[in-house]
Amino acid sequence: MASPLRRRGAAGRARGRGRGSLRRKIAALAAVTACLVAAAVGLLVHFWTAQDIRDRAEARATSSVYSAMETYHRTGTLSDGAELDPAGLPAALRRPADDKRHTAYDAHVDGNLGPSVWAAQRTGGPGSRVLAVQINMSPDLYGLRRLDASMAVASLVALAAAVPLAVYGAGLVARRLRRVSETAGRISAGDLDARTGPTKGRDEVSEIAATVDRMADSIGRQLRVERQFSADVAHELRTPVGGLLAAADLLPPGETADLVRGRVRDLRALVEDLLEISRLDAGAEQPVRTHVPLAAVVREAVARTGLDTSVTVVEAVVEPVVEAAVEATPTVDTDPRRLERIVANLVVNAHRHGAVPVHVTVEGHTVVVRDHGPGFPDQLLRDGPRRFHTGAAERGTGHGLGLTIALGQARVLGAELRLANDPDGGAVATLRLPPT
Repeated sequence: MASPLRRRGAAGRARGRGRGSLRRKIAALAAVTACLVAAAVGLLVHFWTAQDIRDRAEARATSSVYSAMETYHRTGTLSDGAELDPAGLPAALRRPADDKRHTAYDAHVDGNLGPSVWAAQRTGGPGSRVLAVQINMSPDLYGLRRLDASMAVASLVALAAAVPLAVYGAGLVARRLRRVSETAGRISAGDLDARTGPTKGRDEVSEIAATVDRMADSIGRQLRVERQFSADVAHELRTPVGGLLAAADLLPPGETADLVRGRVRDLRALVEDLLEISRLDAGAEQPVRTHVPLAAVVREAVARTGLDTSVTVVEAVVEPVVEAAVEATPTVDTDPRRLERIVANLVVNAHRHGAVPVHVTVEGHTVVVRDHGPGFPDQLLRDGPRRFHTGAAERGTGHGLGLTIALGQARVLGAELRLANDPDGGAVATLRLPPT
């Protein structure tokens, strides 16, 4: 399972992929909206214009029939465009039910003659002939097609202008959201001083940014109170615990005295751990760096634990200058006291919560501590070490401060401490020191 640091990197890459997707989604939404608006307007204009063309054609046809009927009754001749019982007259107009003028739409296309409107009226009483006039709508429909083409071109131009503007606007929103996301990521990584600050505009993004900043202020206050409380308690306990230890050393030899001394020493170690964590939390720790042989420091740290732990040093082979190859023992520029503290805590943690054999491997600037126990709990790998919490019951008992201190000291040294489980079983802690 990946360490918390690896997961943060994966989350950052996922956020990076999400930034572009938000911009694409907003641009796509704007394009779809523009298309829908253009289509709705185009259809509305098309149907309204088509109906207007038909209404005007019917009005012209009715007026023409009226004039032609006046001419026919007065002179007995037909005016231009008027016909008696024409062959193409729609069936609905062939036998009108009364003497009134009637119109009908004819969608039939014949050569250059397109859809048309007929108007007809009987010349006399029932059974008389029908005088009809046909109004060709082709010129008007040609104008409608040109209007449709103009609307399509205008829609494409509007779409071409709307999409870049939407992308630009989405970029502005995405950049503001990115600032909030980066601030939240820094806060989750432990930087409680991270703030988004004021953002342009008075909208939901500004409200989110202000909420994140208020949340960081609240978390910072709570943590400062808790850290100060822990530091005060540890500091106040240090003197009486020291007195207890001195008093326990004065007890006469015996099993009870040994038990009391052991418990007092455990209490003193807990108080010292709490004080160390409070200094790490306060950022008051500064490394005192020097060049030291890494393998020697690790061996010394393991030896001081008094636990049965094997140490393997993988020496780097340097090409020979004159004759045979020689082995080079790397040195590191670090604080040896803090490095010993990290290695000792990892070894003690492996023995206390894991199972033997425990191996320590030194290679280059890397120290690997591995046990053969049940491994780190999933929650610890997911969320990192928690104080006074040892994870799964099979990991054993303890106050859960060893890994917390090791991670804190690693940060002070600028090193990287990764926690993982070996595929063959057992917990693996990998400490990578920065290059010299």
